[in-house]
Amino acid sequence: MDPLNNFMLNNKIYTNNNNILLEVTSKLNGLISDLTDNKAYKIIIARIKDIINLVNKVINENKKNTDLIRKDIQTLNDNIISLSKGINNLNIGESKSKKGIKISKTGRYEGDLKNGKKEGKGILYYTTGDKYDGEWKNGSKEGKGIYYWKSGNRYEGDYKNGKREGKGIYYWKNGNRYEGDYKNGNKCGNGIMYYNDGSREMGDYLNGKKIGKHVKLYKNGEIESNDFNNNNDINFNKNENNSDNGDSSLSDSV
Repeated sequence: MDPLNNFMLNNKIYTNNNNILLEVTSKLNGLISDLTDNKAYKIIIARIKDIINLVNKVINENKKNTDLIRKDIQTLNDNIISLSKGINNLNIGESKSKKGIKISKTGRYEGDLKNGKKEGKGILYYTTGDKYDGEWKNGSKEGKGIYYWKSGNRYEGDYKNGKREGKGIYYWKNGNRYEGDYKNGNKCGNGIMYYNDGSREMGDYLNGKKIGKHVKLYKNGEIESNDFNNNNDINFNKNENNSDNGDSSLSDSV
């Protein structure tokens, strides 16, 4: 039964009972008035007074019960309002994220999951010895993250659709580093190479290769300039080797 209807029903019952009791009380009071002048009826009058007191007690108890019911209904109403606000704040149809661990031939993932897929923040330990620590979306690397290679190199920066894209910094274990733009997993756009000998090189990249004019500033103040094209990715130094590793060839899916 609906609590509100139940309250109205109980309140109606108590109201009817009170009306009956009030009528009885009125009649008894009238009877007392009629018998007051006759001392022979003192005992009866006393008993009638007891009845009146009892009736008044019943009336008061009924009023108390009615107040309690009203209080309970108010509490119920408050709870309904609070629950309604909570429901309005929910994203109906969307599953909540939760922490979890998934293991497969790719490796072991520890972090946020949504609908069984990596979503949020988490770490994937590849069976190759590499590791990715960062943000995920719909099972792929997406957002900010750090990729650690078993070789000692690492990348810190943006990811999109599982690949390096946006701004990032690539660190080689020999002390060199690249800071600049990435697209589709490769250096693409403007960037600066910082070498472990104190020199730095500035220029543009396309699909991981140097293009256009590059300027290299040496620690001693010397400046060197070279032009590059897509088919001739020569280096300033013959022994320079700063190709950046790709992420693990294993799928991100776990």
